[in-house]
Amino acid sequence: MNSNAFRLPARRLGVIATATALVAGPAALATAGPASATGGDKGRANAVVLRTGLDVSLLNKTLNVPLRVSLNEVQAPASAEKTALTARLDGVNGGQAFSVLRADVATAKATVEEGKAEGYSNIARAKVHVPGLPLLSLIEVEQVTSKAVCAAGKRPVAEANLLGGVTVLGKKVTLSAGGPTQVAVPGVGEVRLDLSKTHTTSRTAAASALELKVSVNPLKLNVAEVEGTLTLAGASCETPAAAAKPEPSPPVKPQGGAGEKPVDAKPEKPAEANLAETGGNWATPYLLGGGVLLLAGGGAAVLMARRVRRG
Repeated sequence: MNSNAFRLPARRLGVIATATALVAGPAALATAGPASATGGDKGRANAVVLRTGLDVSLLNKTLNVPLRVSLNEVQAPASAEKTALTARLDGVNGGQAFSVLRADVATAKATVEEGKAEGYSNIARAKVHVPGLPLLSLIEVEQVTSKAVCAAGKRPVAEANLLGGVTVLGKKVTLSAGGPTQVAVPGVGEVRLDLSKTHTTSRTAAASALELKVSVNPLKLNVAEVEGTLTLAGASCETPAAAAKPEPSPPVKPQGGAGEKPVDAKPEKPAEANLAETGGNWATPYLLGGGVLLLAGGGAAVLMARRVRRG
C-alpha cells in the first residue's frame, strides 16, 4: 500500500476541521458578548447630610401631610455643600416656606475609584426645625461626621462621630453609644436619639451619626402633631468587584525523560517505488503497457493499408 491511502483521509480531516472552526467561531463570539458592555460591578457610594421621614397632622383638617426632604444627598461620583434647606407644606405656616436645617458646614461626598467606594458626610453648628416650632430647634449639634469605606479585598468599614454638645428641644443632653437617649419636654413632645449607628457586611457598610425618632405636639401654626424619623450625617458604600487575575501559564515540560534514550531515525526508502510522488497509482504500469500495444497495432494497420494500395 502506498502513501495515497493515507493522504486522502488526511485531506478530508483538514477540510472538516476548518469547516468546524468557521462554524464555531461566530457562535462563540455571539455568546461571549463585548466586555465593555457589562463592565462588571464598579461599586457604589452614597452620602447625605439630612434626611427626614415625617408625617405632619393639621389641626383643622383630618389628614397628614408628609415631609420627605433631604439635604445634599449624593451618589458617586458627586459632592454637595449646601448649608440651608427650606420646605413648604400646604396648610402649615400660612403657606410660607420654613427652615428645616441651617448649618455653617454641611458637606456630602461620594466617590468610586481604583477599586474603592467611599461615602462621607460632615455637619458643623447645625440647627434642625420641624413644622409648628419656629423658634425652638428640634436639635442642635456642634459637629457630626460619618464615613463608609468599601475597598476590594478588604472588609468594609463604617464609622460615625459626634463632636461637641447636643441640644434637644432646648435641653442639653449627654448621649451614650450604649443605647438610645430619650428626651421629653412637657407640652412640646418627645425625641429618642440613637448615637453613631453603624452596620457592615462582607461587601457593604453604612453609618449615621444621629438618628432621631420624633413625636412632638406643638399646637402652633395649625400643626397638631409631628411624628417620624430624622437622620443626620449618613454614609454608605458597596465594595467594587475585584479585578480578575490572569491565570498563570502551565509549565512547559521537557520532551522525553532523563532515562529515555533517543530513538535513532531510520533512513527513508528511495522514492523510486512510490509512484504517488509522481502522481501515479497501482494501475499506471498496465495503462502504459496497453497504450504501447495500441500504438503498435495502429502502426501495423497503417503499413498493411499502404501495401494494399500499392499492389
